Amino acid sequence: MKEAIIESWHNIKWIFVLFSLAAIGAMVLIGVAVALRSVTGIFLSILLLLVIMGFGFKRKKEMRDAGVL
Repeated sequence: MKEAIIESWHNIKWIFVLFSLAAIGAMVLIGVAVALRSVTGIFLSILLLLVIMGFGFKRKKEMRDAGVL
């Protein structure tokens, strides 16, 4: 059991963890902008979220095509 847990940690693609945390941060920014009633902040946060998600999916495709995933 312990070996399986350790091996699963070695298989983590940390770049995707980073992308997901950045996307969560962008979603939090959307909430903050809504609370502040900042239309500009809302649009910029949504744009940031789309850019982060786009880079994440692009990176995943590149890694899949390279046979890394």
